[in-house]
Amino acid sequence: MIENLIAARQKQMSTNTIVGIAEAARTIYQEKLREALEGTHLNQFVAIEPVSGEYFLGTTLSAAIGASRAKYPDRLPHALRIGHKAAIEFGRTIR
Repeated sequence: MIENLIAARQKQMSTNTIVGIAEAARTIYQEKLREALEGTHLNQFVAIEPVSGEYFLGTTLSAAIGASRAKYPDRLPHALRIGHKAAIEFGRTIR
């Protein structure tokens, strides 16, 4: 019982910072979501709410984050583009 309380407190503490939110969400993506989502939702966006572990899909970054914020307005999600290293890529032309 005390172990469960300690684990819950550690999870809450790790998601109190932006870096903690991102790390927790990336871990959820890599360990639980990546394989399934990359096979069916490649190039879409996923917003992961790390405290609950729930995720929200969208064809745009705004849609995925909006769905997460609609359900959890007081929690910050972390968004990823499925199958990519970053949610947003900035192009650069080499001359």
